[in-house]
Parts: sequence; structure tokens; C-alpha cells
Amino acid sequence: QVQLVESGGGLVQAGGSLRLSCVASGHIFSSSAMAWFRQGSGKEREFVAGSNGCGDGISFDGDSVKGRFTFSRDNAKNTVDLQMNDLKPEETAVYYCAAAVRVVSLMDFNEYPDWGQGAQVAVSS
Repeated sequence: QVQLVESGGGLVQAGGSLRLSCVASGHIFSSSAMAWFRQGSGKEREFVAGSNGCGDGISFDGDSVKGRFTFSRDNAKNTVDLQMNDLKPEETAVYYCAAAVRVVSLMDFNEYPDWGQGAQVAVSS
């Protein structure tokens, strides 16, 4: 089992920036998949960004966040960060860090057994 602890959420104005961090402990490996998801009020949980740890690079959810969000991973420290720039009000959500030993689809939240408690991000207009 993996324990995940997120930090860095908060309230920001539209166009502002926030950085989320997630520290993993337990059975986490450099080859584990790690990702960020978000869930807005009344919405389904959606993939934001992640990597499968197998050298296939970083995936983002389409073009909606590409160029504004940066995903970084430090396997030595078992951390993943999400730098979010130019935030939009519709991106207000609880952001979750997730981990799995192996996934078939990086973007499918059902494949992740381990989740953090979530970090609230609120973007005002």
C-alpha cells in the first residue's frame, strides 16, 4: 500500500499560479504510475497529468492544461509536483494525487488503488 499526502492548494485569482506537491511513502517504485486528477463540484474525477514511470514521458489531459501546467517527478524523493499557471475559474476543484504499481490506461482513475486526501484549489474570477 502507498500513502500519499498532498500540499499546496489554496485560493488564487484567475490568471494566478499554484504549485501542488505530493509525497509518497510505502510500496512506491520508480516504475509506479503517478498522476494528478481533479474533481470539481458535481463533476466526475478527471485526469490532469501523470507519468507511468516507464520512460514513456508525461501525459496531459488533451490541450486544456498543456503549456500552463507542468508535471515533475523526483523518484529519489518519491514526490510529484504540479505547477499550475494561468489558472481559470473552471479549474476550481479538489486535486488528488494517485499512484499505482502499473496501469493500462494512465488516464483511467479506476486503475489507481492509492489516493491522497486531496488539495482544494479555488480560482476566483
